[in-house]
Amino acid sequence: MLELDLHSVVPALKAGGVIAYPTEAVWGLGCDPSNETAVMKLLALKQRPIEKGMILVAASPAQLEDWVQLDALPADRRQTVLESWPGANTWIVPAGPRAPRWITGEHTGIAVRVSAHPLVQALCEAWGGPLVSTSANLAGEPPARSRAQLDPALLKHLDGLLDGATGGLAQPTRIRVAATGDVLRD
Repeated sequence: MLELDLHSVVPALKAGGVIAYPTEAVWGLGCDPSNETAVMKLLALKQRPIEKGMILVAASPAQLEDWVQLDALPADRRQTVLESWPGANTWIVPAGPRAPRWITGEHTGIAVRVSAHPLVQALCEAWGGPLVSTSANLAGEPPARSRAQLDPALLKHLDGLLDGATGGLAQPTRIRVAATGDVLRD
């Protein structure tokens, strides 16, 4: 497995690579959300249907500009979302003009999170924008909570790994609908 750092990860992502990295609760897989080939590779590796859509993770709300339309939310809901970040809060926000179907799937919104995890923040800052963030496991299998739990069958197809510790959360982040606050995953 190619060990990456914050300098070598950017060329790997620019080349369409799929990487593994620790998130708030579990290890994640990531790639450039604007690169259809990279996203399709990630979906094939996970055996995840495109219709489900993808989560994007960012270092700041500004990195999500044009990916989502925060201004489409009522002011009180937008404030709730923004006040929850950075943090382990994933929100479904109306998709923006930059959001392709390989990210939205069959939905009109995108699940997005501005992470407080130091490595995720540094990764998105080094990359200069949001990244796809989905659990590093085959669809239907339990997510890896440590590097040692990463599936060797999955690892052999990745373009690199950014080592570090997860944020220690017991469960993956809650997913809520930004417009209503309804919980989709607790």
